[in-house]
Amino acid sequence: MKTLLRHVKPYIKECILAPLFKLLEAILELLVPLIMAAIIDGGILKGDTGYVLRMGGVLVGLGLLGFVAAITAQFFAARAAVGVAADYKSALFKHIQTLSYTELDTIGTPTLVNRLTTDMNQVQTGVNMTLRLLLRSPFVVFGAMIMAFTVDVKAALIFVALIPLLGLVVAGIMKLTLPRHKQVQGQLDKVLLRTRENLTGVRVLRAFQRQDDETAAFEQETEELCRMQQRVGRLTALTNPLTYVLVNGALAVLIYTGAVQVQVGILTTGAVVALVNYLSQILVELVKLANLIVTISKAIASAGRIESMMKITSSMKEAAKPAKTAETGEHVRFDNVSTRYQGAGDDSLTGISFTALRGQTIGVIGGTGSGKTTLVNLIPRFYDASAGRVLVNGVDVKEQSTEELRSRIAVVPQKAVLFKGTIRENLRWGNQNATDEELWQALEIAQAAEIVRGKQDGLDEMVAQNGRNLSGGQRQRLTIARALVKKPDILILDDSASALDYATDAALRKALRSLNGTLFIVSQRASSIRHADLILVLDDGELAGSGTHDELMRSCPVYQEIYYSQYPKEAAQ
Repeated sequence: MKTLLRHVKPYIKECILAPLFKLLEAILELLVPLIMAAIIDGGILKGDTGYVLRMGGVLVGLGLLGFVAAITAQFFAARAAVGVAADYKSALFKHIQTLSYTELDTIGTPTLVNRLTTDMNQVQTGVNMTLRLLLRSPFVVFGAMIMAFTVDVKAALIFVALIPLLGLVVAGIMKLTLPRHKQVQGQLDKVLLRTRENLTGVRVLRAFQRQDDETAAFEQETEELCRMQQRVGRLTALTNPLTYVLVNGALAVLIYTGAVQVQVGILTTGAVVALVNYLSQILVELVKLANLIVTISKAIASAGRIESMMKITSSMKEAAKPAKTAETGEHVRFDNVSTRYQGAGDDSLTGISFTALRGQTIGVIGGTGSGKTTLVNLIPRFYDASAGRVLVNGVDVKEQSTEELRSRIAVVPQKAVLFKGTIRENLRWGNQNATDEELWQALEIAQAAEIVRGKQDGLDEMVAQNGRNLSGGQRQRLTIARALVKKPDILILDDSASALDYATDAALRKALRSLNGTLFIVSQRASSIRHADLILVLDDGELAGSGTHDELMRSCPVYQEIYYSQYPKEAAQ
């Protein structure tokens, strides 16, 4: 809650004005029964039409003032709630951006999305309702009781007995329902997780004909959510009947005692009507208060989940005094590097050592799960090595500024990711000031120029979310062009040409030779890395061999196995 309160401070004016205007509305509302009593006793019973009209005008005036006060309170409450939620959401999003891949992998995308959407909406609603009703409802309840004493002390004792009983009912129901509301929220997270997985993986579901199974699983999750909500709903539904029983019982006693007192001349008819109105106000406000407590409880639970997210710190610490680097012959060096993913039982990489000279092309090849992606992810420090050192320009990446390090590196991941917007906007991610000439140059190298020329709007052609209006090969080439626009010192292609045909792949590799920087190519294809200056062969996280293609063909059985599996004719010769 401390983080939330920090974001409330900029809206302290709104947080004060909103309850104050609500209290003004409540005061005006408490005056209404007294005026109604005056109209009955001083106007209707006496037949004084002028008095009735004058007091009716006062009622209209109170109504208009109350309306203005309510609208003003709602304005300030909404402004504070929306502002707090916006700032809180921005702070959470900014915090998420500081987390390393390790934390992001552990937390999971569905959880992060839920915190930024569902939980934030609960917090916004909670802030809004708190500013509007947290002071107003108790004020009206106790104010109505006090006003009842100004009408008649003996009748007001009924209020004194009623309010604690109503409080016990509301408190008891809240005690039973609040834990269940938290369980409902947890089940809702599960439903949202399954929904997201099914919608994002719909093609896989259909490919494996698992629609019926997933539909059944989804129905099971939603039915469980429904049952939990029904159980909470049944308990919550007891609030109105129990409070109405108590209030109506008190009302019957009030009318009976009031009738007796009217008959003997102790009370007037208007006074009894005023007391009945105050009793009704208490009932309405207690029901509002019960609902408010539920809303606040949900908001507090959501704020707690957000707070726990804000407390997660990145396991990747920035150097207190980042070291300066200079261009050296040894561009990238792995010095006995081992690494292990969090929660894994074994190392993903073990004892990796090699040196990449500036301007070299480094090929990385190996079987599935051999650690190829893990290796190249250590260079821009997406993950930290568990042991050993990764050096760029002769300096350990842990001692460098992460921002500066990554500004010199461009990575094209296995999964080609494009964002909704124009092709030009996507290409400029690495260099916002890139000219169209630079964009076309990158497109030519990436073998993507023909793709863009074939579009009606060229660079201004819109790209759908995740590039769904493009083929897999087109997406890969555009992501490579995006990396080239950055003009990096180190370019990492992590199996990013897997969707390209052999001719396009060959043309791409030929064009990449014109680059000045160091190039890392991760690939399953031996042809993609055959002409690299240095080839790293990984096998189960270990370096099975390193060298040129000819050297490995003579000395590395793992490389020979991979190569001949793709070129069986050469093996037969």
